Amino acid sequence: MAKKAELLEKAAELKLEVSEKNTIAQIEGAIANAENHEVREATVAKAGKRSQKSIDEAEEKAEKEARKEAGDTTPQDPEAEALAKKGPAPKVRPLIERRGKAYRKVAGKVEKDKVYSLADAMALAIDTNPAKFDASVEMHVRLGVDPRQADQNIRATVALPHGTGRTIRVAVFAPEDQHAAAKKAGADVVGDEEFLKQLDREDINFDILVATPAFMPRLGKYARTLGPKGLMPNPKSGTVSADVAKAVADAKAGKVEYRVDKQAIVHLSVGKVSFGSEKLLENAREFMSSLSSQKPSSLKGNYIHSISVSTTMGPGIKVEQ
Repeated sequence: MAKKAELLEKAAELKLEVSEKNTIAQIEGAIANAENHEVREATVAKAGKRSQKSIDEAEEKAEKEARKEAGDTTPQDPEAEALAKKGPAPKVRPLIERRGKAYRKVAGKVEKDKVYSLADAMALAIDTNPAKFDASVEMHVRLGVDPRQADQNIRATVALPHGTGRTIRVAVFAPEDQHAAAKKAGADVVGDEEFLKQLDREDINFDILVATPAFMPRLGKYARTLGPKGLMPNPKSGTVSADVAKAVADAKAGKVEYRVDKQAIVHLSVGKVSFGSEKLLENAREFMSSLSSQKPSSLKGNYIHSISVSTTMGPGIKVEQ
C-alpha cells in the first residue's frame, strides 16, 4: 500500500486523473506516459524534422501504413462516415432476367452445360432465333494462337458452297482494258481515274474492293479511309489479283475472308436462318476445314479451344470440337 500511496502522490504532482480505485500497474502506466510526453515536448524543435508538425505527419503516415497492411478501409474522417450512403445493398438481377422476353423464351431450349454436335447446333440455332428478320448464323472459334506473332496471325479466305446470303457489292480498280471483263463477271463499280475521284469524296458504296497489283500503289493515300472499314485490297484475301474477273466471280459466289482478332477468336457468318440446317451445315464444315488447314507449324498445344454457334440475337450454343 505504501508503494501505491507514493505513486498516487507522484500522479497528483503530474496532475493525472487517477485514484485509489486504479491498480498499481495502471497508475505506473499513466505516470510513464506523462513522463514520456514531457520528454517529447522538451525535445520538439521549432522547425525541421523534429518539429511538432513533422512528428505528427510521421505518426499519421505510420498509422496509414498500418491500416493499409491490415486491409482496413474504414473512413477515418467522421464527415465521410456521415456522408456514406445508408440502406441495403442494391440487388443485381441475373443476366438472363435482364434479357428480353423473346430471348428468354428461346434460351430455355439450350442446355447450359451440354456440348452439341455441329449438325445439332445448326438445327438448334434456327430454332432459337428470337428475331423477326432473317438473322445470320454466326460461328465463333477461340484459337490457341498468339495474334501478336506474325506466323500465328490467322487470316485466310473460304468459298462457302451456299454463300453468305448477303448481296455483295464488288468494286474493281483496274486498267480500262479489264473493265468489260469485270462487269461481265458481276462487278457493281468499275473504274480507274473516276474511281479515285469517288474515293476522294469518300463515297463508299461497295463491300469488297478488287485491284490489280500494278494499281495498288495508287490506293496508298486512301489507306486511312479503306483500312478501318476492312476494304483495303490484300493478296491474302484474294482481292489483289491480275485476273480481276475471277476475283469478282469468287467474291460474288460467296468467297469470304476471316481473320483472328486480338482475343484470338475468329468470327464468321456462315449463312442465314432461311438457308435451313443442311446448307448451314455444309457451309460450317467448309469453314472449319479451311480454318484447320491454317494451323501454324510453330504452334504448341491445342489449336482450337472452343466453338460456339449463335444467330444474330440468339443465345450461344457450345459445339464439340
